[in-house]
This record gives sequence, structure tokens and C-alpha cells, in this order.
Amino acid sequence: MWLFVVVLVIALMIPITAILLDSPLGRSLARRLEGRGDEGAGRGSEVRELERRLEVLESDVQDLTRSVAGVREEIQFVQRLLEDPNRKKRS
Repeated sequence: MWLFVVVLVIALMIPITAILLDSPLGRSLARRLEGRGDEGAGRGSEVRELERRLEVLESDVQDLTRSVAGVREEIQFVQRLLEDPNRKKRS
């Protein structure tokens, strides 16, 4: 009886394993295992690309910071004009 159970379990495990390996989860696991053998090959270019993108984003943030500062000064100037439009006439 035990032999029959063992054979049945093995017979059922073969299609279950095939289904799991052919699934997106199995493909993802295979890609991850393949990537471990050559970690240094593709990682260097990815890191350089990320560093380049980071530099571009940092320069964009600096440009936006300068723009916001300029807009803030313009708003303060307009607020001063609106608060006291006759200020120049009194001086």
C-alpha cells in the first residue's frame, strides 16, 4: 500500500512541478537564479544609468528651486504694491 502512495505522490508531483515552473512565478525564479551567476555583468551599466538619471533629477530640482525662489520674490513685490499703491507718491 505504501508503495502505491509513494508512486501516486511522485506521479502527481511531476505535472504540478511542470505547471509551477511554467508559471510567471517559476519564470521569475529562473531569471533570478540566472542573474546570480553574472551579477557584475549587467549591474554596472544599470548603476551608471541610475546615477545619470539621479544627476538629471538633481539638476531639475535645483532649477525648480531657483524658479520657485524667483516666483516668491515676484509675489512679494506684487503684494507690496497691492498693500500700499500710493507709497511711491508719498515719498
